[in-house]
Amino acid sequence: MPNTDDHALRHGGCLVCQGGAAVDERNGQARETFARRRRHFIAAALAAPLAGAPLLAAAGVRNNGRSGDAPGHPPSGSFVVQAGQALLYRNGEQEVVRDCSILIRNGRVEAVRQSPIRGFPNIDARRQLVVPGLISGHTHACAGIPTRGLIEAGRSFARPLELVETLSDDELDALTALNVAELLLGGATTHVEMSLSLRQFKSYVRVARRWGVRGYPGGMVPGIARLFPIWFRADDQALLDSVPGTLAEIKANLDFARTVNGVDDGRILPQMTPHATDTQTPGTMRALAAAAAELGNGIGIHLSQSSQETATVKRLWGATPAAWCKQFGFHDGPLFAAHLIGFDFAADAEAFNAGGAVYVHCPSANGAGGSSQPYPEALAAGMNVSIGIDTHCNDYLENLKLAVLYGRVRHALLSPTSPVPLRRPDMADAIRGATLVAADGLGRDDLGRIAPGARADLVGIDITGPLVGVGTLPPEPLNNLLYANGQSVRMVMTDGNIQVLDGHFVADDFGRVAGAGAEVVRGIWGRLAGEGWFD
Repeated sequence: MPNTDDHALRHGGCLVCQGGAAVDERNGQARETFARRRRHFIAAALAAPLAGAPLLAAAGVRNNGRSGDAPGHPPSGSFVVQAGQALLYRNGEQEVVRDCSILIRNGRVEAVRQSPIRGFPNIDARRQLVVPGLISGHTHACAGIPTRGLIEAGRSFARPLELVETLSDDELDALTALNVAELLLGGATTHVEMSLSLRQFKSYVRVARRWGVRGYPGGMVPGIARLFPIWFRADDQALLDSVPGTLAEIKANLDFARTVNGVDDGRILPQMTPHATDTQTPGTMRALAAAAAELGNGIGIHLSQSSQETATVKRLWGATPAAWCKQFGFHDGPLFAAHLIGFDFAADAEAFNAGGAVYVHCPSANGAGGSSQPYPEALAAGMNVSIGIDTHCNDYLENLKLAVLYGRVRHALLSPTSPVPLRRPDMADAIRGATLVAADGLGRDDLGRIAPGARADLVGIDITGPLVGVGTLPPEPLNNLLYANGQSVRMVMTDGNIQVLDGHFVADDFGRVAGAGAEVVRGIWGRLAGEGWFD
């Protein structure tokens, strides 16, 4: 959740942050006419029928997240995936291999052969590239859908996310479920999840357990209900005054995390998830580190998500955010640090790498076309770089593509004058970050790879169909992923439990999930309209 509101908040608004305030009297009347039309359009949209299951069915979605006929009953227990191409793990490296048979038994990969394995039910993935289950290094699962399509022109995400926290538990679960279903449809089988509050943390766990999702969740501290007065404070007294409330939140999150740590054969492994370093004090940092050490699953954090955060922490505590985290032992377990927009590569990259921390690049943070992040710089510095969803786009395959494309643009624009080196990314970097790098960062040699003994977390991607392929298996399929997105995902499984098959969401009735989630979002948008938020 990079801080895009900070400039407007601290400088009283500007031409960009205010969405084009009047600069010239001749344009005032035209703007007012446009504003009236926009208000009329939004009111009409909010008055339209609910876009729930009946509308989805009429559009050909058939209550399963994809158009076309639904698949038969998915196999379970022991079965074979017949892959046209597979990204295998051999001798410590990833390698694309053609015509593979992958035997799944009791939730693990038992065998991988380049010859048929007979005597078992099979999944036909002969037109697909099968990759390890993709690991999103940073998500806010309950928060994505309510803001999508509203913030891309420059509005703040703050008020919609505050309203999410006022929902009932049933409404939270409906919203979380639709977001998590989208994450699965986009290929993300494991989520390093920073829920925006303890209530949203609990909601994520309920949904993840229902569908067999693998998650490293935690409640953001401070939670969304307390965050903005602390984060956007006028002076540091607000931060000091927040300490008792923050310590109480840490305790409450830890208490709940203890009750679900390791449940469902280890698929739920809670982390501690501080919002950022500029909303913490030494006392809260010590408490977070102690809680994370007890749970044993690491820490997820927004780190140096703006240059202002870096400057604030230096001023208050005499260290960069990365160095300050290291003082409190955040590197002693898995550490997933998102954004790094204000990261000091010259001062901190070497220590960050030595501690085994993972930088999570989130190319669609703040919505489509959001802020640029230092992906090429991190690659050039040899850092462990994962890819994260962040908030608004749940299509993980799309985010892998955006990471590469945005990274190449950043490399082209900045490398001639940058004081630090940059490396031009390719899809192999993104896939490696979404699999091996993330898995190793979590301390999991049974995730992020297709090899005997690994967990049967697999994703199948059609790389032969229209717009992505040419009707046959390509010679370099990772490059074809630059033309793919979540609509190309045909198969998803976690621990051998199939959640998407033939492109259809089979973990639940998608029409019901989508209809319930849409109703909740519609209520949030109605409240925003009533407050004049769209004006």
